[in-house]
Amino acid sequence: MSAKRKKKVEKKPEEKPWYKFYPPGVRRHIVYPEIPLHELLRNAAQKYADKTAIIYFDRKISYKELNMLTDKFAASLANLGIKKGDKVAILLPNIPQFVISYYGTLKAGAVVTTINPLYKEREVEHQLNDSEAETIVVLDLVYPIVEKIWEKTKLGNVIVTSIKDYMPPFKAALGSLLGKVPTRKVRQKTNLYFFTELIAKYEATPPKVEINPKDDLAALQYTGGTTGISKGAMLTHMNLVSNALMCKEWLQASEGEEVVLAALPLFHIYGMTTSMNAPISFAGAMVLLPRFDPANALQAIQKYRVTVFCGVPTMYAMLLTHPKLKKYNLNSIKFCVSGAAPLPPEIQKKFIEVTGGVLVEGYGLTEASPITHVNPFDKSMRTVKIGSIGIPWPDTDAKIVDMETGERELPPGEVGELVVKGPQVMKGYWKMPEETSAVLRNGWLYTGDIGKMDEEGYFYITDRKKDLIKFKGYSVYPRELEDVLYEHPAVKLCCVVGKPDPVAGEVPKAFVVLKEGVTATEEELMRFVNERVAPYKAIRELELRTELPLSAVGKVLRRVLREEEIRKAAAKT
Repeated sequence: MSAKRKKKVEKKPEEKPWYKFYPPGVRRHIVYPEIPLHELLRNAAQKYADKTAIIYFDRKISYKELNMLTDKFAASLANLGIKKGDKVAILLPNIPQFVISYYGTLKAGAVVTTINPLYKEREVEHQLNDSEAETIVVLDLVYPIVEKIWEKTKLGNVIVTSIKDYMPPFKAALGSLLGKVPTRKVRQKTNLYFFTELIAKYEATPPKVEINPKDDLAALQYTGGTTGISKGAMLTHMNLVSNALMCKEWLQASEGEEVVLAALPLFHIYGMTTSMNAPISFAGAMVLLPRFDPANALQAIQKYRVTVFCGVPTMYAMLLTHPKLKKYNLNSIKFCVSGAAPLPPEIQKKFIEVTGGVLVEGYGLTEASPITHVNPFDKSMRTVKIGSIGIPWPDTDAKIVDMETGERELPPGEVGELVVKGPQVMKGYWKMPEETSAVLRNGWLYTGDIGKMDEEGYFYITDRKKDLIKFKGYSVYPRELEDVLYEHPAVKLCCVVGKPDPVAGEVPKAFVVLKEGVTATEEELMRFVNERVAPYKAIRELELRTELPLSAVGKVLRRVLREEEIRKAAAKT
């Protein structure tokens, strides 16, 4: 007698509390094409060849032209000996050459590592050496930094470009004449090339490189800081493709119609995804601002009818407090996201009133390409929760776990560590297996951020990564500043904490104990540090003390100093 065949029971997909708050039309699950990131650009160029891809000082570059320029740059790299897996550093602000270099590098099969143009010598040198970059694309204005450290790195090729290279010829000439477009003369030398000459020299025939989107790296994105702190997050093509397409889905973007204000720095993962990769996925026009200036941003929004703008709270505050705000028509704005720091409710409310668009808060981290959570884009604001980072994006799971073991999921309302899972989560940290295993466990990314989830699946961050200082949306690592302080011969003991600030969110404040018999002033010590780090990391206040609070094992109790500053700030309000 034959055994009865068991009826196959199909497992229903798990229901999540946040699904019912998804905006109309947004899918819970997306089918992601297994393609290299640069295929998003090729696809846009095929479907929307004549649509504008980049707007830069009134010059418009179409998708057809952008695709051609990236092909030519890829051919240039191949002729310079760049092969699959090699690292190419990009040290540029938001100019067309950033986008061309980025996508051209990917087409050559190489891996991008972006560097903040505000970095000083030690910071640039560290990232170049840690990433093992052999080629760098650098702005002429910061080339002297690269020139000084060239021999201390593995750099074989240095490609120099200028802010004016892709400006309209008349504006470039007039700007140079009036001294409004800064440039620097760079002397020709062996293994130094000029961007525009390379582009002109080679045909638009990129090398044929086989890419495994799930395994091959597209970017080595550094989390911030320098030696001992900065980690290179290995982001695959699939990581970045999926996050770009999640963004497109959440926006319900109209292909070939959206205009995106690229004011966030593209070298930062937040700007890279929301202001470059995502717009390319829906063939949007990117309005590139080399640096954020509120007057220029307001003019750009009005002139180009910007529909999408992702920024940080400081940017929105600067726009709203601009003396000529009322002069501008901002009603083209549809969707805005604020990230990197908590969004003050009064800024959110006023921005919505002024533009008629929607501004919501979101959350992400470098290790997740970066976005995992955003509030729904709901003009009625009924499904937007003020103070919440929102709900997980499609195909993204999140939960709160206990901080002791990291294994027990906590019920709604309880505070613990936020962990996330999704196709956008990094492969791991570059050359850091122990750090990788500490944050990637059983498929979950342990964010290090403390928070809670409510009954409806909205998440809240109640504390940030331990010790991290958030200055105007930038991440500043105290240990990095302490390491520099310890290089000063007068410093015996030091500690840096975030001091509450009504404008910047937090500012770095240092506490220092001097060695016996040695003298140094607060100003001298601050100058010593600030000459060696990027401007946004600068110590804003320094206090000399005879002793610092210590634990039983002699460790400085940072928490005690931070609480002192919080109490002082509260007493002033």
